[in-house]
Amino acid sequence: MQNFTPVSALLGGALIGISTLILFWFIGRIAGISSMMSGLLTASGKNRQWRLAFLSGLLIGAAIWQWLYPESISLRHDYPLSLILCGGFLVGFGTRLGSGCTSGHGICGMALLSRRSIFATLTFMSSGLLTVYLIRHAF
Repeated sequence: MQNFTPVSALLGGALIGISTLILFWFIGRIAGISSMMSGLLTASGKNRQWRLAFLSGLLIGAAIWQWLYPESISLRHDYPLSLILCGGFLVGFGTRLGSGCTSGHGICGMALLSRRSIFATLTFMSSGLLTVYLIRHAF
């Protein structure tokens, strides 16, 4: 968290909110990334095209940022493949178990006043706060 500023956080949050709103306004879809990914594997036609376009935009945007500001993101290359695969599996399993990812619940679900999303967001935020507190002050 060396580069955190309230301005960059506000700008990033606004861009996420605007992109979510644009997707909802123009095609009536919710920008939950895990749902997009799972739908990309099973959808066809136009339903597949918008998912592919949105997810490609995420990847292309990150690649452009990395190209323009290579010092802003430091990547680690020394993780064992087994740990990466295990982490990916656990994230996917948790996403399915929680009926969506943190971005889907926190941004889209909360905006729609979904009780399930509000509860999920309170749960993962509380868990995160408790974990940080325990790691910094108890251990």
